[in-house]
Amino acid sequence: MTQFVIVALALALLVGMSWRANARFAHAARLPMQWSLSGSVNWTAPRRLALAFMPLLAAILLTGTAVAPLFTPPRGGQDVVSALATMAATLIGVHALHLWLIDRTLRAD
Repeated sequence: MTQFVIVALALALLVGMSWRANARFAHAARLPMQWSLSGSVNWTAPRRLALAFMPLLAAILLTGTAVAPLFTPPRGGQDVVSALATMAATLIGVHALHLWLIDRTLRAD
């Protein structure tokens, strides 16, 4: 039960971050998705697709990890809740970094 609460809270936070970013970046039709080491943008994606990417990826990864113990019981020492919490925190942090990089790139242009 706890694992599904973690998944729901993480997905709600990721969707909320993307929702807010969609309003903030409304002036841009396309958003950067990848940067080179020199800081130039390698490729872009349509705004809504770019902002939906991380919540969709997180939904697949977190839901799969939360549901897996229903089919295969964890072995001794395997803690699904801590693994999910770590995954959720990492996905939220990466999404926040991506949004910050987008903001920085758009302000520089």
